[in-house]
Amino acid sequence: MNMNSIGTRFVIFAVISLNANAVFLTVQCKSEIVGQYGQQSLLQCVVEPIDKDTTIRVVTWRKEGVKRALLVFHEMETIQEPDFKFADPSWNNKNMNVSLLITNTEVANSGDYTCMVITDSGEGSSMVNLKVVAKYSEPVIHSIPKKITRTADGTLICDTDGGYPKGHIRWFVDGDWEWTKSSKMEAQQTQSGLFHLSSELTLLQGSIFSTYTCVVFNASGGKEAEHTFEVGPESSGIGGGTGMDSASKIVAPVVVIGSLIAGLLLVLLIYRKRSQRGHQEVCRCELEGDEDHPQRMDDRCQNLQV
Repeated sequence: MNMNSIGTRFVIFAVISLNANAVFLTVQCKSEIVGQYGQQSLLQCVVEPIDKDTTIRVVTWRKEGVKRALLVFHEMETIQEPDFKFADPSWNNKNMNVSLLITNTEVANSGDYTCMVITDSGEGSSMVNLKVVAKYSEPVIHSIPKKITRTADGTLICDTDGGYPKGHIRWFVDGDWEWTKSSKMEAQQTQSGLFHLSSELTLLQGSIFSTYTCVVFNASGGKEAEHTFEVGPESSGIGGGTGMDSASKIVAPVVVIGSLIAGLLLVLLIYRKRSQRGHQEVCRCELEGDEDHPQRMDDRCQNLQV
């Protein structure tokens, strides 16, 4: 075998290999998608062929870890699992938009998806990662005992639900002074995959602050919601009402009513004394005015008799 024969065979092999590996289309997908729990999620993929008159023969959407394909288009028929469908309701084999729509996003939908497309001019595939998130509810704080005072130990418990992925709770006292180290948090994952967070903060007598703020952060460290609990000198509760204010509202009317009653009693006593004194003077004038000298009755007695 001479060099010319070897060279000719090498050129033929290179041409065959080039044709075998030629790329006639690409599948372009958005690599990362963030989907909201309970909402629709769109996994965007578009076929970009060299030939504009390309016809799609097969489309498959699969999720890593799931044996069964979520959507399959083959021989002009589409088979799809519940909650999965083509994003374009009027999709056909001439439509290069092969995006997948998840109609009701769940925590279990998180993961990697692969879109594979076969056309009459070649094939291609691409991968999409879906990250599912859910916002935590506004936290609720309750106390043990129900009324917190500065003169006794107590406990504050902060609860929030419905978030994903796992977040965390931090405590702040009197504004921006962090007090999280004195707390203990537990996270429970529900059947839906969402998390319930509960944080317990111990309050010690002699070191109780005026306000305690429970702040909920998501897995990325973003602040989602907060709630503030206010402690009064006598009682506790949202709004910071004090026992002294309540007592004043009760005592003030009692004092007014008591004063009115005392005034009326004093008036009656004075009236009674005056009535008794007038009666005694009338009787004395009658005794002094005997039958022999009626003219000696002075003017005062005459006025009393009248």
